[in-house]
Amino acid sequence: MGPTQYGIDLDTVDRIARDIKQAIDAGVQVCLVIGGGNIFRGLSGAAKGMERASADYMGMLATVMNALAMQTALEAIGVPTRVQSAIPMMTVCEPYIRRRAVRHMEKGRVVIFAAGTGNPFFTTDTAAALRAVEMGCDALLKGTQVDGVYSADPHKVPNAERYDRLTYMDVLSRDLKVMDASAIALARENAIPIIVYSIDEPGGFAEVLTGNGRCTIISDAA
Repeated sequence: MGPTQYGIDLDTVDRIARDIKQAIDAGVQVCLVIGGGNIFRGLSGAAKGMERASADYMGMLATVMNALAMQTALEAIGVPTRVQSAIPMMTVCEPYIRRRAVRHMEKGRVVIFAAGTGNPFFTTDTAAALRAVEMGCDALLKGTQVDGVYSADPHKVPNAERYDRLTYMDVLSRDLKVMDASAIALARENAIPIIVYSIDEPGGFAEVLTGNGRCTIISDAA
C-alpha cells in the first residue's frame, strides 16, 4: 500500500522486490506469504455486516492480486518466481502443491503463496506459519510497520517497551498481538523462530538475515 490509503503502490512493491533480491543474491532460499489488507480485510468486512466467510474469501482473492504484483516486480529484476494459490485458479497461477513448491525453491525460485490457507476464519499469519512448517523453513520472518515487538502500538503509545527477544509463551501470555495465537502455537510446536522486523526499512530484510538488522526474535529461549 505504501503511502497511499489503499491499493497497490508500485514503488513500494519494487522496493520490497529489491530487498528480496538482496537475500536471493546472498544464497538464501525465500518463500513469501502475502496479505491483502491493502485491498480488502475480511474482518473489517464482517464488522460492517458482511457474512464472515464471504468476507474472508474476498480477502484471499486480494492476496492473489498482491502476489501477482510482487511476481511481476521480482521477475522484472531477474528473480525467477512462481505464485501458488490455495484457491485453485489455473489460468492465473499454480495451485498450491507442497512438493512442487519445494522443487521450485530447490531450483532457486521465489515461491509466493497466495490465498492464505484457502479457508475462511484463518488469517495470513496462520497461513505463513503453516507454509513455513510445510516448507521446512529455518525461520519465519514477519515484516511489519515497526522494528520489532512492543508492549503496545508505538504509534499510539510513545513510551511502549520494545523487546529484543521473547519466548512463544511470552507472546501468548502477554497477549502482545504480534501474530495470531494459532500462528504462534504452530511455530512453537515445530520450533520455528519468528523474527519481527520493519518492512519499511530499505535493505532491512537482508540485514536481518545476516544477523545485523534491528528486530525481535521469538523462540523457545528468550
